[in-house]
Amino acid sequence: MSRSTALLRTAGIRAIEACFADAVPPLMERAGAAIAAATQEMLGGNTGPILIVAGPGNNGGDGLVAARILMEQGLDTVVVRAAAEDIPARDWRLAIDAVFGIGLARPVEGPFAAVVEHINALPCPVLAIDIPSGLCGDTGRVLGTAVRATRTISFIAGKPGLYTLDGPDHCGDVSVDTLGVDIGTPEGRLVSPELFRACLQPRGCNSHKGDFGSVGIIGGAPGMAGAALLAGRAALKLGAGRVYVGMLERLPVDPQQPELMLRAATETVGLATVLAAGPGLGQSDEALDLLRRAVDTPLPLVLDADALNLLAAHPVLLAKVSRRDTPSTPTILTPHPAEAARLLGTTTEAVQADRLAAALELARRHCAIVVLKGCGSVVAAPDGTWFINATGNAGLASAGSGDVLTGMVAALIAQHWPASKAVLAAVHLHGAAADALVAAGTGPVGLTAGELIDATRSLLNRWLVDA
Repeated sequence: MSRSTALLRTAGIRAIEACFADAVPPLMERAGAAIAAATQEMLGGNTGPILIVAGPGNNGGDGLVAARILMEQGLDTVVVRAAAEDIPARDWRLAIDAVFGIGLARPVEGPFAAVVEHINALPCPVLAIDIPSGLCGDTGRVLGTAVRATRTISFIAGKPGLYTLDGPDHCGDVSVDTLGVDIGTPEGRLVSPELFRACLQPRGCNSHKGDFGSVGIIGGAPGMAGAALLAGRAALKLGAGRVYVGMLERLPVDPQQPELMLRAATETVGLATVLAAGPGLGQSDEALDLLRRAVDTPLPLVLDADALNLLAAHPVLLAKVSRRDTPSTPTILTPHPAEAARLLGTTTEAVQADRLAAALELARRHCAIVVLKGCGSVVAAPDGTWFINATGNAGLASAGSGDVLTGMVAALIAQHWPASKAVLAAVHLHGAAADALVAAGTGPVGLTAGELIDATRSLLNRWLVDA
């Protein structure tokens, strides 16, 4: 399993650059060599012409060093200073975006915006240096307009903005060159199986269902039974020994998954070793009473959907959630941006403007492991550690996919995974299963939450074999 990519925000990168200001060879020289190597790789033995659009800062300097090296290698390379002159019309084999880097702090406007749009209109592949120009390195927000690259080569460490919000739509394939710099312990990491490999243990032959815990799902109000059933099916197929689905709308059996034990929601709290509340829960008085009972129960607790909306509407209960964190009673919150905004008392737009900051604040306030769902889901812990997940695709933007994730998290915790590892594994697996389905021709358009469940089971078992 490959090492998990280290992530740093701009302040962290700047501090490292200052420490290596007198490095030999200089960091800019190393970056130029890395750009030249990536260019040769993208050309695949073909010849130029190569266009390098260089901006006024360090990013432009990296581009100029790359231009010198490429010219020394005999490649037809043309450098254009961004916004200073027109880009000549040629049949470019490759364009290199060296206009703006991570230091950009305001929207791209005027002549620079025209340069970005010109780059985007070119029919050739585009290599972005460090980050596509116009993209915020810390948040993934597009600052006015941004280059859409075929590939991005980032330096020293990955940047959060490459992997979340608008980043994946602008970066293309991302690679990171450390430039030979040891950054020590990074601020954050990209989620990969390396982070939970120790938990990928095959089951012994002498085992029984009681070894693998009991998940209780609380939800399924009238008209929303499917959400609770999806969470239950996901928990069952990800290995929980027993799954109780506590339904507000009583059903005799799940005909698709008769192994699920359907109970009255009031019964479920006392049967489980891990509770998940929220899928299809609704916001009735009965739902609120059930949530109060779940919060008071000394068990690991996964809260999603209407459980989060009820907490946002009842600050006293939310404060109680914030006080329940112990090694045996971890709390996991899995909001989408609108739910996160309600919990934080802000707007969805504010949450999306800095997804990492929002997730960290939720984790700090409520002593919970937080999964801020969306493009590049952010996982944040109360101690300030954070991760970004890069698996997944637009097929996950469908009803019920969050319910499946809730069941997955609960199932892994029931099987005695530490809560932090269970969350990382579930989030990564959830996205990887969607990627596998799309690669096999299912989706992304029309990919359903139910289709994810069998795909997650197959992939988890493959990981167990490979671990």
